[in-house]
Amino acid sequence: MGILKGPLSGRRYRIVGDLPEGFTDEFIAALNTNQHREPQSPTHKGQSMGWCQVHNLLDVDFSDVNQWLYNHYALFALRVDTKTVPAKLLRAHLEKRQQAWCLANNRPKAPAAVREELREALEQEMLLKTLPRVQTMEVSWNMNDRWLFFTSDGELPNENFQKLFLRTFGLRAIPWSPLDELAGTEGLPEALVSAGTTDLKGSGR
Repeated sequence: MGILKGPLSGRRYRIVGDLPEGFTDEFIAALNTNQHREPQSPTHKGQSMGWCQVHNLLDVDFSDVNQWLYNHYALFALRVDTKTVPAKLLRAHLEKRQQAWCLANNRPKAPAAVREELREALEQEMLLKTLPRVQTMEVSWNMNDRWLFFTSDGELPNENFQKLFLRTFGLRAIPWSPLDELAGTEGLPEALVSAGTTDLKGSGR
């Protein structure tokens, strides 16, 4: 829980777009619609992604605003579960299965179709016994000043965050630039544009 205590690292974003009137009810519905959900199948392979509470990653219901909205700050987290089987272990077990099949069928080599069938069955068995790798990356959103902080530096987590944020709220999260700090400085934006250093005219808040 880096946002609530401890050091922070990550990326800052500015939010493009205005909050709707009476946004609280809309945001409750939006967060609950895009909350993290466990895969329906215990043998699901790959990623599942959605929002959860910062207090506990198992809490995914946002109906109580007192759990995530503090004055003008919204606090929640992106949870990403990844479930795979170790490739080397899969190959080792598969080799043993193929050897057993060849012995039982008096064949020097298992046909390709048999090898694929054995691999699929083995992978399903291993997925049943495998727990997902769970990541949570927190969000602190200042709704008044239209910026937020996301506690990850990774490219893929930030890409996933931006896509899910847009899908959830209909608002764009734009990476924060140091020049955003200068945008309100009298005379400076015009001087930078004239010098060809930047184009702050196109970076409306």
